[in-house]
Amino acid sequence: MTTIKPGWQGRYFEDFEVGDVYRCRYGRTVTEADNISFTLLTNNTNQIHFNREYGKRTPWGQCLVNSALTLSIVAGMGVADVSENGFALGWDEIHLPHPVFAGDTLYSESEVVETRESRSRPDQGIVRVETRGYNQDGELVISYRRSVMVWKRDAAPSVDLFPEVRTAR
Repeated sequence: MTTIKPGWQGRYFEDFEVGDVYRCRYGRTVTEADNISFTLLTNNTNQIHFNREYGKRTPWGQCLVNSALTLSIVAGMGVADVSENGFALGWDEIHLPHPVFAGDTLYSESEVVETRESRSRPDQGIVRVETRGYNQDGELVISYRRSVMVWKRDAAPSVDLFPEVRTAR
């Protein structure tokens, strides 16, 4: 008999406790192609992100990774732990204390700083986290606060989404 074991399905509102820190289990190396593609896709015309000759003339001597890409990668790394069962309500206090360069590997952790029941949606609660992104040398490259509306376990629409499997003929 086959036993089906569920994979990680994210946290529900009841799972969050103030002070908990969730570290993403993997690092993500940012490539030059990631940076150039993202920058041009988002219509950012600042040459510091895609013109190597221009980058050489700056105090860093090279191109910088687009800060919106850094935010996107670090935020994405926290989805499994923070917002898998919810959606973002807002972003606050975004800080970029150290530049990111192509070839840097990013790591992220999110600390729960507040939880509360939703006043308008009784099946959900609001979780506020402070997320910090670090490079491979442990230098803080980004920090921000984010609020997420998260489903309570018993009301979540994501439960039992896998289709009923039909027997092969």
